[in-house]
Amino acid sequence: MHSLCNLSITHSAALIVMPQYVVRATAMPPLRQRTKLIRNFFGSSAAEAFLVAAIATILLTRLYLAITDYPQVGGETLHIAHAVHGGLAMVLALLIGWLFLGFAVRVTAVVLGGVGFGLFLDEIGKFVTVDNDYFYGPSAEIMYVTVLLLLVANRVIRQFRAPTADENLANAAAIAADGVVHGLPPGRRAAAFRLIEQAEQLGADPTAVRAVRMLLASADQRDDRLHAVRELAPRLVPGFLRHPVLVPVLGWLLVLAASSGLVLGVVQLLAGGLDLDDRARAIQVGEMGIASGILFVSAVITLALALPAMLWLHRADTLWPLRTLRLAALIFTALNALSEFATDGFGAVTNVAIGLFVMAVISYRINVRTGEPTGADREVLG
Repeated sequence: MHSLCNLSITHSAALIVMPQYVVRATAMPPLRQRTKLIRNFFGSSAAEAFLVAAIATILLTRLYLAITDYPQVGGETLHIAHAVHGGLAMVLALLIGWLFLGFAVRVTAVVLGGVGFGLFLDEIGKFVTVDNDYFYGPSAEIMYVTVLLLLVANRVIRQFRAPTADENLANAAAIAADGVVHGLPPGRRAAAFRLIEQAEQLGADPTAVRAVRMLLASADQRDDRLHAVRELAPRLVPGFLRHPVLVPVLGWLLVLAASSGLVLGVVQLLAGGLDLDDRARAIQVGEMGIASGILFVSAVITLALALPAMLWLHRADTLWPLRTLRLAALIFTALNALSEFATDGFGAVTNVAIGLFVMAVISYRINVRTGEPTGADREVLG
């Protein structure tokens, strides 16, 4: 009887205590803080392609109009500016992006939107002048600054923080969803699996990770034509442009150009209005204005970066000289172009092209040294 009572008391106590354990066992874990703004890892490359299409459109439009002597579309009473066509192209790009899914659709929207933006931006002079002056002098500088700001904003958004678990998983899921319908080339599939692994390491929901991995594995295989084009492009580049000796040559030329700009800037600051005239030829160095001030700042920064980089470039165990040299080339090109577009208009395009060529050569050498991935992998990992 005594044992029966003890058992009854123990059982009653268990009924009282057990709910506490049940509550503890079934309590939901604290919610992980979600990423509010999910970045598209392919968005940065798309934005850059959009701007490249816009720049190419501006240059081709200016060339076409100069060759055809600036014809007017619309007859004697109307003039249909090509900014109208540009606006229509941008609207179509938006509609295509909203209404359809897929990689090809995204490429179409990016190219069409870039062409439209270029046609619109080409007539910026008409929008900022009272007399609708297409040939307004600072138009080229306005276009350049607009594109430069968009590129900087794109880079800031891309690199202001490391990818989160949500971003890795969401981008992998987007690739998988596209692959279920259209199939996936090997490069994009491998990149998506790496994104899933990174999401796992950052603490993504295991159930969601398994679901995305299964979806990705179920996607059919397809050929990557774009990858084949990317693999073919480097072979078309002449061998001497890929030779290692080209980087030191271009680097020292950059140092020389920056040194010349520095000397000229110092002369302007110290002499301010130097005028040497021997009737046969004139050498005039006026007081430093805004344009020449930008060139002077560009020369100082470029020389401060490029000279140490060149002195350490022969070291094979470090990459900072190459990366610093590329940064110097970027600053030199960007700041000099800001001044040259204001003074020479579209004549500054040649110098910008030279600067981009120098950066491309240095970037290629960095990729060779590091073995960085190319193509879709760089899009995802970059």
